[in-house]
Amino acid sequence: MKPRFLMGMFARLLVPLALTACAAAQTPAPEQYEPQVGQEGKDVVWVPMPDDQLEKMLDMARITPADFVMDLGSGDGRTVIAAAKRGARAMGVEFNPDLVVLSQRAAVRAGVANRATFVQGDLFETDLSRATVITLFLLDEINMKLRPTLLSLKPGTRVLSNTFKMGDWEPDTTESYPRGCINWCTLYLWTVPAPVEGSWRAPQGGLALKQKYQTITGTLGSGAKAGSISGGRLSGDAIQFSAGGAEFRARVSGNAIEGTIAQNGAVRPWRATRVTP
Repeated sequence: MKPRFLMGMFARLLVPLALTACAAAQTPAPEQYEPQVGQEGKDVVWVPMPDDQLEKMLDMARITPADFVMDLGSGDGRTVIAAAKRGARAMGVEFNPDLVVLSQRAAVRAGVANRATFVQGDLFETDLSRATVITLFLLDEINMKLRPTLLSLKPGTRVLSNTFKMGDWEPDTTESYPRGCINWCTLYLWTVPAPVEGSWRAPQGGLALKQKYQTITGTLGSGAKAGSISGGRLSGDAIQFSAGGAEFRARVSGNAIEGTIAQNGAVRPWRATRVTP
């Protein structure tokens, strides 16, 4: 009875082991994984950017070693690795775990594994607050879904996208690369603007600002002396506008705008404080 019992027990153990071995033989090991252009992903199909094009995109953002770059839908990791080669810290967020492993190995081969990391995850559930640069090659509708999160990031964060836009949030810079390219070759750059809409107190009286992304309009002065501002523009936390024959250039820091006013050849300090949002 005892030998027969042991033989039965071994048989029950061997069957699942054999099934596991069979499944392993049918599923490519990560070392053998080769992504195919156009393969389905969670949100988009995978279409890698040519290396020279992604370098151009990173040029547009003026990547430096001080940056933290996040690539959403990082695919085979080439954008993250290219940013890391420039000295930046970079992270790729990719839903496909096989592509994550592939990217990690590519970073090791490129000698940038200490600066390039990859995580398996959903780009809509990822904390983007550390990023100074975000790169995208997704779809218009996905960019639009991400847009509220992107606009809430720290002013000055740069957002780059190949081909696909952000609705009525117009890009600060548009480049077509390479020349003569027809498809998948328009590169866009946005800079997250500081929130300035509302009422401010300034030496000239009230400053009332209306904001549409990086464009600002409004009035400066009180009562009958209030005049419209023109040329209002934000680039991150940098603000500039003209009013009453004067040029204002300043930085936004929370509830204060501080910089200079230039008028009649003279430049002097200028400051406004927020009254209401």
